[in-house]
Amino acid sequence: MKIKRYAAGVEYFGTKYKGWQIQKSTDDTIQSRVDEALSKIADSEIKSTCAGRTDAGVNALSQVIHFDSEKKRTLKAWVEGCNSILPDDIKLIWVKKVPDDFHARFSAFKRTYKYIVLNKKNTSIFYKNRTLHLKDKINLQIIKDASNYLIGEHDFSSFRSSGCQSKSPMREIYEINISKKKDLISFEISANAFLLNMVRIMVGTLLEFGLQNRNPDQMKSIIEGRDRNLSGKTIASDGLYFIGPEYPSKFKIKKPPFKYQILPN
Repeated sequence: MKIKRYAAGVEYFGTKYKGWQIQKSTDDTIQSRVDEALSKIADSEIKSTCAGRTDAGVNALSQVIHFDSEKKRTLKAWVEGCNSILPDDIKLIWVKKVPDDFHARFSAFKRTYKYIVLNKKNTSIFYKNRTLHLKDKINLQIIKDASNYLIGEHDFSSFRSSGCQSKSPMREIYEINISKKKDLISFEISANAFLLNMVRIMVGTLLEFGLQNRNPDQMKSIIEGRDRNLSGKTIASDGLYFIGPEYPSKFKIKKPPFKYQILPN
């Protein structure tokens, strides 16, 4: 029987998990749960590949994976069958057949993350584990001005964790959109790819600029210094959401839900 390739969209809250990727030391990863569910529906072992491996605690609105199977199952059976097995904080949102040359990671040309900060004196249970809570006043204009230096292709050594296994620190950021609605500040960052903890370090650095009223021009020196010690701390994963990847139109993969309202406001 011919092996067919499928793509699937997955959404999840990462709070209880050690990240996306399967690990030898624990079963508490998103991939281990997804692969287990897919394997049960296929009645054979399935190993998925994702568009971008998210860290422990990171959430996703539209993670994209691909997997191969020779078993005949309807698309509905894949979705509903897996969702009947998966825990309630992980869900398949769609499945479709794709060409054999589709690769969830290597076919993607763009990825977008959003980080959300709750900027008010008192927090709320509705935002617990879903935002970063900051009480102090933030200068949003300084943050926006500093963020402009990050756009483009750069060596982002100052913004990757020591455990990063990427061969090259070069990445290209296409756009950074920073907005505030009531008490919520959103950082939406799109790039060709990201280094380990890159978004959390970048946002942490930008927040330091806004909290300390630093000169935005200093961001240029941080980038050119190529030294992790020059940038800000790696902030918590709670407020980080992988919006999703984008692919060439020939694959007909749904675009990420950019306008989706993640939190009540």
